[in-house]
Amino acid sequence: MTVVEALDAPRIEEHAGRLAALLMDTVAGGASIGFLAGLDRERAEAWWRGRAAEAAAGRLAVWAAYDGPRVVGTVSLAFPDKPNSRHRAELVKLMVHRDARGQGLGWALLATAERAAADAGITLLHLDTETGSPAERLYAGTGWTRAGTIPDYAADPGSVLRPTTLYFKHLGGPGPRAAENRSGTEKRGPAVRR
Repeated sequence: MTVVEALDAPRIEEHAGRLAALLMDTVAGGASIGFLAGLDRERAEAWWRGRAAEAAAGRLAVWAAYDGPRVVGTVSLAFPDKPNSRHRAELVKLMVHRDARGQGLGWALLATAERAAADAGITLLHLDTETGSPAERLYAGTGWTRAGTIPDYAADPGSVLRPTTLYFKHLGGPGPRAAENRSGTEKRGPAVRR
């Protein structure tokens, strides 16, 4: 049974090796998520440890999906630090292990992040994804609006420049913390629950 959990900074550190294995699998599968082919465990773990620092600072919220002890998926929300942007967040690094795809896990991770964002008073989400990737079907099928495409945006793992498509999604009216978020008096991001 797959379980999705929010990860605070200490849990990201604790599970950096498992998270690194997922990241390496995603890159090896050809996903354009910021890394080139040949990503090794040391660099993958270091990248995740950097995400722990971002989570500790309230700039990132991370969820992981577990199948037993193995991490089979992740999704994150990145929060801008500008006062005029406290109503929005960027959905980043939605990853599903290649042998766990086709079972609704991407949808479950996306729904988890959207729910947490709405609960935190976030009213607008945005993301970019490689044009023509399987992720595009997920976003289009879950109510995200395509905003446009940028050519030659980023290199895929094989170093080929690929276009990216921008998407956004309105989450509805102000949530319970929207006023505090706009004034800057509340720490950013959804609460992390175990």
